[in-house]
Amino acid sequence: MLNTLNQDLYLIQYRIAIKKGEIIAGQELIMELDRLINDLGNPRYYYDTTEAYKRIHFMEGCIRLTKSPFYGKPMILMLWQKALIEVAYSFKMSDTDFDRFKKIILLIARKNTKSETCSALALCELIFGNDGSDIVCSSNDDMQANILYDAIDTMRLMIDPKQQDTWRNQQCIRNKVNNSKIFKLSDRTRNKEGRNIDFAILDEVHEMMKNIILKSIEQSQSLKDNPKLFIITTEGFVNDGVLDHLLVDCRKIINGEDNGISAERTLPWLYTQDSEQEIWQDKSTWVKSNPTLGIVKKWDYLEEQVDLARKSKADRMFVLSKDFNFKQSNSEAWLMEEDYKYSAVYDIEEFRDCFALGAVDLSETTDLTCAKVLLMKKDDPTKYIYTMYFIPESKLELSSDRESGAKYAEWAKEGWLTICEGNEIDLSMVADWFYKLYETYGIRTITTGYDQKFAKDFLNRMEEYGFEFEMVYQNKLTLSNPMKLVEADLKGRLINYQKNPIDQWCLGNASMEIDNFGNVMAVKINNQQNRRIDGAVTLIILYEMYRRYRSVLLRKLR
Repeated sequence: MLNTLNQDLYLIQYRIAIKKGEIIAGQELIMELDRLINDLGNPRYYYDTTEAYKRIHFMEGCIRLTKSPFYGKPMILMLWQKALIEVAYSFKMSDTDFDRFKKIILLIARKNTKSETCSALALCELIFGNDGSDIVCSSNDDMQANILYDAIDTMRLMIDPKQQDTWRNQQCIRNKVNNSKIFKLSDRTRNKEGRNIDFAILDEVHEMMKNIILKSIEQSQSLKDNPKLFIITTEGFVNDGVLDHLLVDCRKIINGEDNGISAERTLPWLYTQDSEQEIWQDKSTWVKSNPTLGIVKKWDYLEEQVDLARKSKADRMFVLSKDFNFKQSNSEAWLMEEDYKYSAVYDIEEFRDCFALGAVDLSETTDLTCAKVLLMKKDDPTKYIYTMYFIPESKLELSSDRESGAKYAEWAKEGWLTICEGNEIDLSMVADWFYKLYETYGIRTITTGYDQKFAKDFLNRMEEYGFEFEMVYQNKLTLSNPMKLVEADLKGRLINYQKNPIDQWCLGNASMEIDNFGNVMAVKINNQQNRRIDGAVTLIILYEMYRRYRSVLLRKLR
Protein backbone atom coordinates (compact mmCIF):
# COMPACT_ATOMS: atom_id res chain seq x y z
CA MET A 1 0.00 0.00 0.00
CA LEU A 2 2.79 2.45 0.90
CA ASN A 3 4.32 2.12 -2.57
CA THR A 4 1.09 3.32 -4.18
CA LEU A 5 1.01 6.57 -2.15
CA ASN A 6 2.79 9.86 -2.77
CA GLN A 7 6.41 9.15 -1.85
CA ASP A 8 7.13 12.87 -1.48
CA LEU A 9 5.04 13.09 1.69
CA TYR A 10 7.13 13.05 4.85
CA LEU A 11 4.45 10.95 6.55
CA ILE A 12 4.94 8.23 3.94
CA GLN A 13 8.74 8.54 3.98
CA TYR A 14 8.74 8.17 7.75
CA ARG A 15 6.56 5.06 7.68
CA ILE A 16 8.63 3.48 4.89
CA ALA A 17 11.86 4.14 6.81
CA ILE A 18 10.34 2.40 9.84
CA LYS A 19 9.10 -0.52 7.75
CA LYS A 20 12.55 -0.99 6.20
CA GLY A 21 14.17 -0.93 9.63
CA GLU A 22 16.09 2.27 8.92
CA ILE A 23 14.28 3.84 11.87
CA ILE A 24 13.18 1.88 14.94
CA ALA A 25 9.81 2.98 16.34
CA GLY A 26 7.48 1.86 19.09
CA GLN A 27 4.22 0.11 18.40
CA GLU A 28 2.06 3.03 19.54
CA LEU A 29 3.67 5.39 17.04
CA ILE A 30 3.48 2.81 14.24
CA MET A 31 -0.23 2.26 14.89
CA GLU A 32 -0.86 6.00 14.80
CA LEU A 33 1.09 6.46 11.56
CA ASP A 34 -0.89 3.63 9.95
CA ARG A 35 -4.13 5.20 11.13
CA LEU A 36 -3.14 8.54 9.61
CA ILE A 37 -2.04 6.94 6.34
CA ASN A 38 -5.38 5.15 6.16
CA ASP A 39 -7.12 8.51 6.65
CA LEU A 40 -5.43 9.86 3.52
CA GLY A 41 -8.13 7.99 1.63
CA ASN A 42 -10.98 9.19 3.84
CA PRO A 43 -13.26 11.63 1.96
CA ARG A 44 -13.87 13.56 5.19
CA TYR A 45 -10.37 15.00 4.77
CA TYR A 46 -7.97 16.21 2.13
CA TYR A 47 -4.21 16.61 2.50
CA ASP A 48 -2.71 19.99 1.59
CA THR A 49 0.94 20.42 2.56
CA THR A 50 1.22 24.13 1.67
CA GLU A 51 1.15 25.54 5.21
CA ALA A 52 3.25 22.71 6.60
CA TYR A 53 6.02 23.10 4.03
CA LYS A 54 5.98 26.86 4.44
CA ARG A 55 6.90 26.33 8.09
CA ILE A 56 9.41 23.58 7.39
CA HIS A 57 11.21 25.72 4.79
CA PHE A 58 11.27 28.75 7.10
CA MET A 59 12.57 26.69 10.02
CA GLU A 60 15.36 25.15 7.96
CA GLY A 61 16.15 28.28 5.95
CA CYS A 62 15.93 31.04 8.55
CA ILE A 63 15.89 29.73 12.11
CA ARG A 64 19.06 28.93 14.02
CA LEU A 65 19.41 26.80 17.12
CA THR A 66 19.64 28.36 20.56
CA LYS A 67 21.46 25.86 22.78
CA SER A 68 25.06 24.72 23.06
CA PRO A 69 26.70 22.81 21.37
CA PHE A 70 24.45 23.65 18.41
CA TYR A 71 24.05 27.37 19.10
CA GLY A 72 23.80 29.47 15.95
CA LYS A 73 23.70 26.48 13.62
CA PRO A 74 20.87 26.13 11.07
CA MET A 75 17.87 24.11 12.19
CA ILE A 76 17.98 20.93 10.13
CA LEU A 77 14.81 18.99 10.82
CA MET A 78 14.86 15.24 11.23
CA LEU A 79 12.35 13.11 9.35
CA TRP A 80 10.17 12.62 12.44
CA GLN A 81 9.93 16.39 12.93
CA LYS A 82 8.97 16.95 9.30
CA ALA A 83 6.37 14.19 9.45
CA LEU A 84 4.85 15.62 12.64
CA ILE A 85 4.65 19.18 11.27
CA GLU A 86 3.29 17.94 7.96
CA VAL A 87 0.53 15.91 9.58
CA ALA A 88 -0.39 18.65 12.07
CA TYR A 89 -0.90 21.27 9.34
CA SER A 90 -1.86 19.27 6.22
CA PHE A 91 -4.99 17.31 7.13
CA LYS A 92 -7.98 19.53 6.25
CA MET A 93 -11.68 19.04 6.84
CA SER A 94 -13.34 18.64 3.44
CA ASP A 95 -16.53 20.47 4.41
CA THR A 96 -14.91 23.58 5.96
CA ASP A 97 -11.30 23.68 4.66
CA PHE A 98 -10.17 24.17 8.26
CA ASP A 99 -7.31 22.20 9.78
CA ARG A 100 -8.36 18.84 11.12
CA PHE A 101 -6.05 18.83 14.13
CA LYS A 102 -6.54 21.38 16.88
CA LYS A 103 -4.66 19.55 19.64
CA ILE A 104 -1.32 17.78 19.17
CA ILE A 105 0.08 15.70 22.04
CA LEU A 106 3.79 14.97 21.78
CA LEU A 107 5.11 12.53 24.39
CA ILE A 108 8.86 12.27 24.01
CA ALA A 109 11.81 11.57 26.30
CA ARG A 110 13.84 14.45 27.69
CA LYS A 111 16.53 16.16 25.59
CA ASN A 112 14.90 15.27 22.28
CA THR A 113 14.29 18.86 21.00
CA LYS A 114 10.59 19.08 21.87
CA SER A 115 10.94 22.62 23.24
CA GLU A 116 13.24 23.81 20.44
CA THR A 117 10.97 22.39 17.73
CA CYS A 118 7.80 23.93 19.11
CA SER A 119 9.53 27.25 19.87
CA ALA A 120 10.45 27.41 16.18
CA LEU A 121 6.83 26.71 15.21
CA ALA A 122 5.69 29.52 17.50
CA LEU A 123 8.12 31.89 15.79
CA CYS A 124 6.66 30.85 12.42
CA GLU A 125 3.23 31.82 13.71
CA LEU A 126 4.57 35.20 14.81
CA ILE A 127 6.24 35.92 11.48
CA PHE A 128 3.68 34.71 8.95
CA GLY A 129 0.71 33.34 10.85
CA ASN A 130 -2.65 35.08 10.90
CA ASP A 131 -2.47 38.83 11.47
CA GLY A 132 -3.12 39.79 15.06
CA SER A 133 -2.47 36.30 16.40
CA ASP A 134 -2.05 35.66 20.10
CA ILE A 135 0.63 33.03 20.66
CA VAL A 136 1.21 31.53 24.09
CA CYS A 137 4.09 29.79 25.86
CA SER A 138 2.56 27.96 28.77
CA SER A 139 3.55 25.56 31.50
CA ASN A 140 2.94 24.62 35.08
CA ASP A 141 5.21 27.42 36.30
CA ASP A 142 6.81 30.60 35.01
CA MET A 143 10.32 29.11 34.83
CA GLN A 144 9.32 26.37 32.39
CA ALA A 145 7.26 28.79 30.30
CA ASN A 146 10.34 31.04 30.21
CA ILE A 147 12.39 28.29 28.57
CA LEU A 148 10.09 28.33 25.55
CA TYR A 149 9.72 32.10 25.56
CA ASP A 150 13.46 32.79 25.74
CA ALA A 151 14.18 30.25 22.99
CA ILE A 152 11.71 32.01 20.70
CA ASP A 153 13.27 35.38 21.53
CA THR A 154 16.79 34.10 20.82
CA MET A 155 15.66 32.70 17.46
CA ARG A 156 13.94 36.00 16.68
CA LEU A 157 17.04 38.09 17.42
CA MET A 158 19.19 35.92 15.14
CA ILE A 159 16.75 36.69 12.31
CA ASP A 160 16.01 40.32 13.22
CA PRO A 161 19.04 41.51 15.28
CA LYS A 162 18.22 45.20 14.86
CA GLN A 163 14.58 44.58 15.83
CA GLN A 164 13.29 46.36 12.75
CA ASP A 165 10.25 44.10 12.34
CA THR A 166 9.86 42.59 15.81
CA TRP A 167 10.14 43.86 19.37
CA ARG A 168 10.22 42.51 22.91
CA ASN A 169 9.05 44.36 25.99
CA GLN A 170 8.16 43.17 29.50
CA GLN A 171 4.75 41.89 28.41
CA CYS A 172 5.32 40.18 25.08
CA ILE A 173 7.25 39.67 21.86
CA ARG A 174 5.49 41.55 19.05
CA ASN A 175 5.57 41.55 15.27
CA LYS A 176 5.40 45.24 14.29
CA VAL A 177 4.05 44.44 10.83
CA ASN A 178 1.11 42.12 11.53
CA ASN A 179 0.61 42.96 15.24
CA SER A 180 0.85 39.34 16.35
CA LYS A 181 2.34 38.76 19.77
CA ILE A 182 3.79 36.03 21.97
CA PHE A 183 3.30 36.00 25.73
CA LYS A 184 3.59 33.63 28.69
CA LEU A 185 0.84 31.92 30.61
CA SER A 186 1.26 29.63 33.60
CA ASP A 187 -0.77 28.21 36.44
CA ARG A 188 0.42 31.17 38.49
CA THR A 189 -0.82 33.75 35.99
CA ARG A 190 -3.78 35.72 37.21
CA ASN A 191 -6.84 36.18 35.01
CA LYS A 192 -6.21 33.17 32.79
CA GLU A 193 -9.73 33.43 31.39
CA GLY A 194 -10.80 35.82 28.65
CA ARG A 195 -7.79 35.30 26.36
CA ASN A 196 -8.07 34.97 22.60
CA ILE A 197 -5.35 32.47 21.74
CA ASP A 198 -4.54 31.23 18.22
CA PHE A 199 -1.47 29.08 18.91
CA ALA A 200 -0.27 27.64 22.22
CA ILE A 201 2.50 25.42 23.51
CA LEU A 202 1.76 23.73 26.83
CA ASP A 203 4.92 22.19 28.24
CA GLU A 204 5.47 19.53 30.93
CA VAL A 205 1.85 18.72 31.73
CA HIS A 206 3.13 15.70 33.68
CA GLU A 207 3.47 18.03 36.69
CA MET A 208 -0.17 19.13 36.64
CA MET A 209 -2.77 17.67 38.97
CA LYS A 210 -5.55 19.93 37.68
CA ASN A 211 -6.28 20.92 34.10
CA ILE A 212 -7.08 24.57 34.80
CA ILE A 213 -4.43 25.97 32.47
CA LEU A 214 -5.27 23.44 29.72
CA LYS A 215 -8.98 24.21 29.86
CA SER A 216 -8.29 27.94 29.93
CA ILE A 217 -6.31 27.68 26.70
CA GLU A 218 -8.89 25.46 25.00
CA GLN A 219 -11.70 27.82 25.99
CA SER A 220 -9.74 30.81 24.69
CA GLN A 221 -9.38 29.12 21.28
CA SER A 222 -13.09 28.47 20.86
CA LEU A 223 -13.62 31.38 18.44
CA LYS A 224 -10.73 30.44 16.15
CA ASP A 225 -11.06 28.62 12.83
CA ASN A 226 -7.63 26.99 12.95
CA PRO A 227 -6.38 26.97 16.53
CA LYS A 228 -3.33 24.92 17.43
CA LEU A 229 -2.42 23.59 20.86
CA PHE A 230 0.84 21.66 21.11
CA ILE A 231 1.02 19.71 24.38
CA ILE A 232 4.62 18.57 24.80
CA THR A 233 5.86 16.49 27.70
CA THR A 234 7.84 13.60 29.09
CA GLU A 235 6.32 11.08 31.47
CA GLY A 236 6.18 12.06 35.12
CA PHE A 237 5.46 10.99 38.66
CA VAL A 238 2.10 12.62 39.44
CA ASN A 239 -0.56 9.97 39.89
CA ASP A 240 -4.00 10.54 38.37
CA GLY A 241 -2.86 13.89 36.98
CA VAL A 242 -3.60 15.72 33.73
CA LEU A 243 -1.11 13.68 31.69
CA ASP A 244 -2.54 10.36 32.86
CA HIS A 245 -5.98 11.34 31.59
CA LEU A 246 -4.61 12.75 28.33
CA LEU A 247 -2.72 9.54 27.59
CA VAL A 248 -5.77 7.40 28.30
CA ASP A 249 -7.61 9.45 25.67
CA CYS A 250 -4.66 9.26 23.26
CA ARG A 251 -4.46 5.49 23.48
CA LYS A 252 -8.17 5.15 22.86
CA ILE A 253 -7.69 7.17 19.67
CA ILE A 254 -4.69 5.12 18.55
CA ASN A 255 -6.51 1.84 19.24
CA GLY A 256 -9.62 2.96 17.37
CA GLU A 257 -11.76 2.93 20.52
CA ASP A 258 -12.72 6.61 20.27
CA ASN A 259 -13.95 8.04 16.98
CA GLY A 260 -15.81 11.02 18.41
CA ILE A 261 -15.56 14.63 17.29
CA SER A 262 -12.95 15.56 19.88
CA ALA A 263 -10.86 12.47 19.07
CA GLU A 264 -10.97 13.30 15.38
CA ARG A 265 -9.40 16.71 16.05
CA THR A 266 -6.66 15.34 18.35
CA LEU A 267 -3.28 14.11 17.09
CA PRO A 268 -1.44 11.77 19.50
CA TRP A 269 2.26 11.40 18.69
CA LEU A 270 3.78 9.12 21.32
CA TYR A 271 7.41 8.04 21.50
CA THR A 272 7.27 5.05 23.84
CA GLN A 273 8.98 1.71 24.40
CA ASP A 274 7.14 -1.55 23.84
CA SER A 275 8.41 -3.11 27.08
CA GLU A 276 10.72 -2.36 29.98
CA GLN A 277 12.63 -5.57 29.30
CA GLU A 278 13.89 -4.33 25.93
CA ILE A 279 15.55 -1.33 27.61
CA TRP A 280 17.85 -3.58 29.63
CA GLN A 281 18.46 -6.14 26.87
CA ASP A 282 18.68 -4.21 23.58
CA LYS A 283 19.94 -0.64 23.50
CA SER A 284 19.05 -0.28 19.82
CA THR A 285 15.42 0.00 20.97
CA TRP A 286 16.17 3.15 22.96
CA VAL A 287 15.41 5.27 19.88
CA LYS A 288 11.74 4.32 20.22
CA SER A 289 11.38 6.94 22.94
CA ASN A 290 14.45 8.98 21.90
CA PRO A 291 14.12 9.76 18.17
CA THR A 292 17.09 12.17 18.23
CA LEU A 293 19.46 9.63 19.81
CA GLY A 294 22.88 9.83 18.19
CA ILE A 295 22.05 13.16 16.55
CA VAL A 296 21.14 15.43 19.46
CA LYS A 297 20.92 13.20 22.51
CA LYS A 298 24.19 11.38 23.15
CA TRP A 299 24.48 7.61 23.25
CA ASP A 300 27.15 7.69 25.95
CA TYR A 301 24.97 9.88 28.17
CA LEU A 302 22.04 7.48 27.94
CA GLU A 303 24.29 4.47 28.45
CA GLU A 304 25.56 6.06 31.68
CA GLN A 305 22.01 6.75 32.84
CA VAL A 306 20.92 3.17 32.20
CA ASP A 307 23.99 1.88 34.04
CA LEU A 308 23.04 4.01 37.06
CA ALA A 309 19.46 2.76 36.79
CA ARG A 310 20.61 -0.84 37.11
CA LYS A 311 22.13 -0.06 40.52
CA SER A 312 19.64 2.28 42.19
CA LYS A 313 15.85 2.24 42.49
CA ALA A 314 15.74 6.05 42.55
CA ASP A 315 17.82 6.32 39.39
CA ARG A 316 15.83 3.51 37.79
CA MET A 317 12.51 5.26 38.39
CA PHE A 318 13.84 8.58 37.13
CA VAL A 319 15.48 7.16 34.01
CA LEU A 320 12.52 4.96 33.09
CA SER A 321 10.20 7.94 33.37
CA LYS A 322 12.30 10.72 31.85
CA ASP A 323 14.39 8.84 29.30
CA PHE A 324 11.96 6.09 28.27
CA ASN A 325 8.46 7.42 29.07
CA PHE A 326 7.52 4.64 31.47
CA LYS A 327 5.01 5.85 34.03
CA GLN A 328 6.37 5.44 37.56
CA SER A 329 4.24 5.36 40.69
CA ASN A 330 4.46 4.46 44.37
CA SER A 331 2.83 1.07 43.80
CA GLU A 332 6.21 -0.70 43.69
CA ALA A 333 8.37 -1.57 46.66
CA TRP A 334 11.49 0.53 47.15
CA LEU A 335 13.66 -2.51 47.85
CA MET A 336 13.68 -6.12 46.77
CA GLU A 337 13.53 -8.63 49.62
CA GLU A 338 17.06 -9.87 48.99
CA ASP A 339 18.32 -6.30 49.46
CA TYR A 340 17.52 -6.25 53.16
CA LYS A 341 16.92 -9.83 54.30
CA TYR A 342 20.35 -11.18 55.12
CA SER A 343 22.11 -12.69 58.15
CA ALA A 344 24.07 -10.14 60.16
CA VAL A 345 23.99 -9.76 63.94
CA TYR A 346 26.20 -8.30 66.66
CA ASP A 347 26.34 -7.92 70.43
CA ILE A 348 25.60 -4.43 71.73
CA GLU A 349 28.27 -5.07 74.41
CA GLU A 350 30.85 -4.62 71.63
CA PHE A 351 30.04 -0.92 71.69
CA ARG A 352 30.22 -0.24 75.42
CA ASP A 353 31.34 3.37 76.11
CA CYS A 354 31.17 4.30 72.40
CA PHE A 355 29.71 7.34 70.68
CA ALA A 356 26.73 7.07 68.34
CA LEU A 357 24.37 9.10 66.19
CA GLY A 358 20.65 8.98 66.90
CA ALA A 359 17.39 9.42 65.00
CA VAL A 360 13.69 9.22 65.77
CA ASP A 361 10.49 9.10 63.76
CA LEU A 362 8.03 10.23 66.41
CA SER A 363 4.92 10.01 64.28
CA GLU A 364 1.64 10.48 66.14
CA THR A 365 1.38 9.52 69.80
CA THR A 366 -1.26 6.93 68.84
CA ASP A 367 0.91 5.28 66.19
CA LEU A 368 4.10 3.27 65.82
CA THR A 369 7.20 5.23 66.82
CA CYS A 370 10.84 4.34 66.20
CA ALA A 371 14.21 5.29 67.71
CA LYS A 372 17.61 4.23 66.37
CA VAL A 373 21.29 4.76 66.95
CA LEU A 374 24.12 4.25 64.46
CA LEU A 375 27.38 2.77 65.74
CA MET A 376 30.65 2.07 63.92
CA LYS A 377 34.01 0.42 64.49
CA LYS A 378 37.37 1.73 63.43
CA ASP A 379 38.48 0.55 59.96
CA ASP A 380 35.06 -1.05 59.41
CA PRO A 381 32.59 0.56 56.95
CA THR A 382 29.64 -1.33 58.44
CA LYS A 383 26.95 0.71 60.17
CA TYR A 384 25.63 -1.11 63.24
CA ILE A 385 22.03 -0.08 63.94
CA TYR A 386 20.41 -0.48 67.35
CA THR A 387 16.65 0.07 67.46
CA MET A 388 13.61 0.28 69.68
CA TYR A 389 9.99 0.61 68.56
CA PHE A 390 7.12 1.96 70.68
CA ILE A 391 3.37 1.39 70.32
CA PRO A 392 0.30 2.09 72.49
CA GLU A 393 -1.27 -0.92 74.15
CA SER A 394 -4.55 -0.17 72.36
CA LYS A 395 -2.92 -0.78 68.95
CA LEU A 396 -1.60 -4.26 69.71
CA GLU A 397 -4.46 -6.06 68.00
CA LEU A 398 -5.13 -3.55 65.23
CA SER A 399 -6.64 -5.73 62.51
CA SER A 400 -5.59 -3.61 59.55
CA ASP A 401 -1.94 -3.73 60.66
CA ARG A 402 -2.13 -7.51 61.16
CA GLU A 403 -3.39 -7.89 57.61
CA SER A 404 -0.24 -6.17 56.33
CA GLY A 405 2.05 -8.39 58.40
CA ALA A 406 2.31 -6.76 61.83
CA LYS A 407 3.04 -9.10 64.77
CA TYR A 408 3.17 -6.57 67.58
CA ALA A 409 2.63 -8.96 70.51
CA GLU A 410 5.25 -11.39 69.23
CA TRP A 411 7.75 -8.60 68.57
CA ALA A 412 7.17 -7.19 72.06
CA LYS A 413 7.94 -10.59 73.64
CA GLU A 414 11.15 -10.78 71.63
CA GLY A 415 12.24 -7.35 72.88
CA TRP A 416 12.02 -5.39 69.65
CA LEU A 417 9.02 -3.35 70.76
CA THR A 418 8.05 -1.40 73.88
CA ILE A 419 4.33 -1.40 74.70
CA CYS A 420 3.06 1.84 76.26
CA GLU A 421 0.03 1.71 78.53
CA GLY A 422 -3.21 3.24 77.30
CA ASN A 423 -4.04 4.79 73.96
CA GLU A 424 -1.00 7.02 73.48
CA ILE A 425 2.77 6.91 73.53
CA ASP A 426 4.39 9.16 76.09
CA LEU A 427 7.11 10.52 73.81
CA SER A 428 9.31 11.32 76.77
CA MET A 429 9.74 7.53 77.01
CA VAL A 430 11.60 7.66 73.70
CA ALA A 431 14.10 10.08 75.22
CA ASP A 432 14.29 7.78 78.25
CA TRP A 433 15.40 4.98 75.93
CA PHE A 434 18.40 7.03 74.77
CA TYR A 435 19.30 7.73 78.40
CA LYS A 436 18.92 4.05 79.30
CA LEU A 437 21.29 3.20 76.46
CA TYR A 438 23.83 5.56 78.00
CA GLU A 439 23.17 4.35 81.54
CA THR A 440 23.42 0.65 80.66
CA TYR A 441 26.12 0.57 78.00
CA GLY A 442 27.79 3.98 78.19
CA ILE A 443 26.67 4.67 74.60
CA ARG A 444 26.22 8.42 74.18
CA THR A 445 24.72 10.11 71.15
CA ILE A 446 26.67 12.94 69.56
CA THR A 447 23.35 14.29 68.36
CA THR A 448 19.91 12.94 67.43
CA GLY A 449 17.89 13.82 64.33
CA TYR A 450 14.18 14.39 64.69
CA ASP A 451 11.20 15.74 62.78
CA GLN A 452 9.61 18.80 64.37
CA LYS A 453 6.13 17.27 64.20
CA PHE A 454 4.87 15.86 67.53
CA ALA A 455 8.33 16.50 69.09
CA LYS A 456 7.66 18.76 72.11
CA ASP A 457 7.60 16.16 74.93
CA PHE A 458 10.53 14.31 73.43
CA LEU A 459 12.65 17.47 73.17
CA ASN A 460 11.87 18.59 76.70
CA ARG A 461 13.07 15.27 78.11
CA MET A 462 16.16 15.24 75.86
CA GLU A 463 17.06 18.69 77.22
CA GLU A 464 16.70 17.39 80.78
CA TYR A 465 19.24 14.67 79.98
CA GLY A 466 21.57 17.17 78.29
CA PHE A 467 21.41 15.39 74.94
CA GLU A 468 21.99 17.29 71.68
CA PHE A 469 19.36 17.08 68.95
CA GLU A 470 18.83 18.51 65.49
CA MET A 471 15.78 18.90 63.27
CA VAL A 472 15.65 17.01 59.97
CA TYR A 473 13.04 18.28 57.53
CA GLN A 474 10.80 15.60 56.05
CA ASN A 475 11.05 16.52 52.38
CA LYS A 476 12.68 15.19 49.22
CA LEU A 477 15.43 17.79 49.16
CA THR A 478 16.64 16.72 52.61
CA LEU A 479 16.01 12.97 52.53
CA SER A 480 16.88 12.10 48.92
CA ASN A 481 20.62 11.55 49.32
CA PRO A 482 20.40 9.61 52.60
CA MET A 483 17.69 7.38 51.12
CA LYS A 484 19.94 6.55 48.17
CA LEU A 485 22.82 5.84 50.55
CA VAL A 486 20.66 3.50 52.64
CA GLU A 487 19.74 1.57 49.51
CA ALA A 488 23.37 1.31 48.38
CA ASP A 489 24.57 0.20 51.82
CA LEU A 490 21.82 -2.40 52.18
CA LYS A 491 22.72 -3.86 48.80
CA GLY A 492 26.38 -3.79 49.83
CA ARG A 493 25.56 -5.55 53.14
CA LEU A 494 27.05 -2.57 55.00
CA ILE A 495 24.12 -2.18 57.40
CA ASN A 496 23.90 -4.59 60.32
CA TYR A 497 20.49 -4.10 61.89
CA GLN A 498 20.44 -7.44 63.78
CA LYS A 499 17.81 -8.89 61.44
CA ASN A 500 15.23 -6.78 63.29
CA PRO A 501 11.86 -8.17 62.06
CA ILE A 502 10.10 -4.81 62.46
CA ASP A 503 12.80 -3.13 60.38
CA GLN A 504 12.28 -5.79 57.73
CA TRP A 505 8.53 -5.23 57.78
CA CYS A 506 8.93 -1.46 57.46
CA LEU A 507 11.53 -1.71 54.68
CA GLY A 508 9.25 -4.06 52.75
CA ASN A 509 6.34 -1.62 53.10
CA ALA A 510 8.27 1.35 51.73
CA SER A 511 7.90 2.70 48.23
CA MET A 512 9.60 5.70 46.71
CA GLU A 513 8.19 9.04 45.61
CA ILE A 514 10.31 10.95 43.12
CA ASP A 515 10.19 14.48 41.72
CA ASN A 516 11.27 15.92 38.37
CA PHE A 517 14.78 16.58 39.65
CA GLY A 518 15.36 12.98 40.72
CA ASN A 519 14.91 13.72 44.43
CA VAL A 520 13.21 10.95 46.40
CA MET A 521 11.63 10.17 49.75
CA ALA A 522 10.03 7.11 51.31
CA VAL A 523 6.25 6.68 51.15
CA LYS A 524 3.89 3.80 51.83
CA ILE A 525 3.17 1.43 48.95
CA ASN A 526 -0.01 2.70 47.29
CA ASN A 527 -0.38 5.06 50.28
CA GLN A 528 -1.93 2.21 52.28
CA GLN A 529 -2.20 3.41 55.86
CA ASN A 530 -1.65 -0.02 57.42
CA ARG A 531 1.75 -0.37 55.75
CA ARG A 532 4.00 1.11 58.43
CA ILE A 533 7.31 2.54 57.23
CA ASP A 534 8.45 4.21 60.47
CA GLY A 535 11.57 2.07 60.73
CA ALA A 536 12.59 2.82 57.14
CA VAL A 537 12.06 6.56 57.63
CA THR A 538 14.05 6.55 60.88
CA LEU A 539 16.92 4.76 59.16
CA ILE A 540 16.92 7.41 56.42
CA ILE A 541 16.90 10.21 59.02
CA LEU A 542 19.77 8.42 60.78
CA TYR A 543 21.74 8.39 57.54
CA GLU A 544 21.13 12.10 57.10
CA MET A 545 22.68 12.59 60.55
CA TYR A 546 25.58 10.39 59.43
CA ARG A 547 26.05 12.60 56.36
CA ARG A 548 26.14 15.69 58.57
CA TYR A 549 28.33 14.29 61.36
CA ARG A 550 30.37 11.59 59.65
CA SER A 551 33.75 13.21 60.34
CA VAL A 552 32.83 13.86 63.99
CA LEU A 553 31.78 10.25 64.52
CA LEU A 554 34.82 8.79 62.76
CA ARG A 555 37.19 10.84 64.92
CA LYS A 556 35.62 9.29 68.04
CA LEU A 557 35.89 5.66 66.91
CA ARG A 558 38.17 3.27 68.73
